[in-house]
Amino acid sequence: MLDTPQIVETKAQDAAVIHLTIPRSEMMKAFGPAVGELMTALAAQGIEPVGAVFAHHLTMSPDTFDFELGVKVSAPAKAAGRVKPGQLPAAKVARTVYTGPYEGLPSAWGEFDTWMKANGHKQAGNLWELYSVGPQSTPDPATWRTELNRPLVD
Repeated sequence: MLDTPQIVETKAQDAAVIHLTIPRSEMMKAFGPAVGELMTALAAQGIEPVGAVFAHHLTMSPDTFDFELGVKVSAPAKAAGRVKPGQLPAAKVARTVYTGPYEGLPSAWGEFDTWMKANGHKQAGNLWELYSVGPQSTPDPATWRTELNRPLVD
């Protein structure tokens, strides 16, 4: 289920990220360990995460995910292993929230994409998902909430 989409202006936000280029089929195996690595590196630097983990997809392809797994931070992170300082960009975005299990995200993006096109919004090549409520919060996938953000081109 999607909330009513909105057009919003985001501000650039400092983040700590791990850049991953992996086959789509490896997402579920790579994601959890990378989140653990990210949080461990931040804790070692005494930096608090701000909000939920996100995946900023830089380019889209049918068989590969090229993205930055990250979290907004309370202070700039220093490079440590695969963890690097990063940023969610300032952008005009179409935004909605999907409620449901992660397996439903492809359909949610399809529905959101249809809405953007029907409303005359031209999409940039990147997008990000913010996992605001998920397995870290509740075991019930029906209540998970993922914020979908798609930058727009004027």
